Amino acid sequence: MEKLKIIINTLEKLFPDAKTSLKFKSSFQLLIATILSAQTTDEMVNKITEKLFKRFKTPSDFASAKLEEIEKYIKSVNFYRNKARNIKKLSEMIVKEYDNKIPDSMEKLIKLPGVARKTANVVLSQAFGKAEGIVVDTHVKRVSNRLGLTKNNDPEKIEKDLMKIVPKEKWISFPFRLILFGRNICKAKNPNCKNCPLNSICPSKNKLNENN
Repeated sequence: MEKLKIIINTLEKLFPDAKTSLKFKSSFQLLIATILSAQTTDEMVNKITEKLFKRFKTPSDFASAKLEEIEKYIKSVNFYRNKARNIKKLSEMIVKEYDNKIPDSMEKLIKLPGVARKTANVVLSQAFGKAEGIVVDTHVKRVSNRLGLTKNNDPEKIEKDLMKIVPKEKWISFPFRLILFGRNICKAKNPNCKNCPLNSICPSKNKLNENN
């Protein structure tokens, strides 16, 4: 797929060091941060986790804490009550079933409360360097559709479409380059089509230009 090669090469030049912008010092911290990042900006999550991880350092700390205290630290994120419940439950599960260690497989991660494939893929790729799938967030969803890499809107279907065409050695880096491209150029509102380096191969450019 010649178009995909152009996309990959262009994004590699634009964003050579693409990775998650969430700040973490362990796989457990990344797991918590990724859960918090749903419907919330990474910038906001990083502000919250700076204090959160000083108070709660291990799964045991979260597991033994009162739910209200966890909520107090994360109340700035969307759906904080639900996220607090999931964080406490998954911490209890990690303590009891995994000896305080984060599992490093998709199969085990998605069994944790509040963990779907996107979160699991972020943890596996960024904390363990493992490519079991491709991260699909709102930016990846939007940009993949605009570039014609998928016609689906369901994240799991988009992931399957991308896994079929993106070389496996690119599974870790590709989505984070798409995310940066989506944040900086192919924005949800007012995409910068005029200065987009992929403008010549973008099937959505005319429609997007009409809307701007």
